[in-house]
Amino acid sequence: MAGSLQTLKFIPLNSQQKPSNFPSHRLKLSFISNQKLRFTKASSAQHNQVGGNGIQYTKSWAANNFLPIALVSGVALGLTSPRLGCLAHHYSMSKFSTFGIFLISGLTLRTEEIGAAAEAWPIGLFGLISILIVSPFFSKLILLHQLAPQEFITGLAIFSCMPTTLSSGVALTQLVGGNSALALAMTVISNLLGILMVPFSLSKFIANGVGVSVPTEQLLRSLLITLLVPLVLGKVFRDCFKGVGEYVDQNRKLFSMISAVLLSLVPWIQVSKSRSLLLMVKPAAFLLAVGMGMFLHLILLAFNTLVAQSLSIALGAKISVFAKKENYRAFVLVASQKTLPVMVAVVEQLHGAMGESGLLVLPCVAAHINQIIFDSILVNLWLQKDQRLQGSTKNKII
Repeated sequence: MAGSLQTLKFIPLNSQQKPSNFPSHRLKLSFISNQKLRFTKASSAQHNQVGGNGIQYTKSWAANNFLPIALVSGVALGLTSPRLGCLAHHYSMSKFSTFGIFLISGLTLRTEEIGAAAEAWPIGLFGLISILIVSPFFSKLILLHQLAPQEFITGLAIFSCMPTTLSSGVALTQLVGGNSALALAMTVISNLLGILMVPFSLSKFIANGVGVSVPTEQLLRSLLITLLVPLVLGKVFRDCFKGVGEYVDQNRKLFSMISAVLLSLVPWIQVSKSRSLLLMVKPAAFLLAVGMGMFLHLILLAFNTLVAQSLSIALGAKISVFAKKENYRAFVLVASQKTLPVMVAVVEQLHGAMGESGLLVLPCVAAHINQIIFDSILVNLWLQKDQRLQGSTKNKII
């Protein structure tokens, strides 16, 4: 019994003893090393996560603000290196960019959107009235100001009598998810009617009854080639080849970015072409003219916004097209912009009757660029608002 008891005592004592080949200080060092290794791995993973989040945020921000970035880059490139822009102007790259934008518009134009544009004819009619009839009256207010050289003022007054932009209004409407078919209709019709209306507006509001000739045949041919032909081609390709329509619908964001790049060619070419003349004028006078051009655009935006909202409230129950967000945004964007290429063609035809052609066009180049940049910022604000609303709706559902 004593032996067995002794054995029972001996076994626990041996089980509690540490083996001679694993000293305690080595166990402590091993524990500390493992802790340091875990901490290092955790720090590295956290650093990589922070870096990845920063890169992801930058990519997301660049994608959401791609159009303003492209436009500002075009202006900066034109100022710093105008040679390429002048070469692009020599080969009429701006016409190719307009052709490309309307080709993409035709490719992305769904048949049901044409029906939506037909239903929205009242707001389209008000858009044409605003573009061709109301906005030329603002030229009288512009002519009340005096500035040296006076061609700056005259040029902005001529600019206010022009139809809407050939491409930027449509491109911005597509980016914001507006009624692109309505924007296309207002753009094409206002520019075609503008060939007839612009001479009357210039003679009535600016030239004091003096007859003003406009190259009607040349402008009409140019508009048909750069607007209608690519639009019809794009729509035909979409409807005749089902694979084309499916591919375009699956890659709408890509085509929107391509439109933004094509749109940025316009300020790049115009700034490159006008850089030498810009360096010759007084900065204070030019900045004042730029401010007046921006103020004109803000007035048009405010006027068209007020008209759309007033008609939406007054006739919303009877004519629901004024209350639709897609129609409202297309109307405000397209009806508030003015085209530069048509203005340049008109000024060239004047042969100096209203002043030096370059000085007439220069402030309008700045006004044209500024309206595109400002409206691209407005489009981004609308998109961010839509994202917040979608997020709040999802949270409510959850």
